[in-house]
Amino acid sequence: MLVVVNGELKEIEPLSVLGLLELLEIDPRRVAVELNLDILPKPDYATTVLQDGDRIEIVQFVGGG
Repeated sequence: MLVVVNGELKEIEPLSVLGLLELLEIDPRRVAVELNLDILPKPDYATTVLQDGDRIEIVQFVGGG
């Protein structure tokens, strides 16, 4: 299926938001995820299954000073 991740078209197998983060090697504790213009609560990452055509924005938090 095709989804858009941070503006980039990706072909992936059906999986959850958490599965996508794992596939992209992103720590789910350090990101916010927007799915189709709605912020997704962290507890829903594992149970929200992506659908063909979904638009996902992943914002990573970076520490520093």
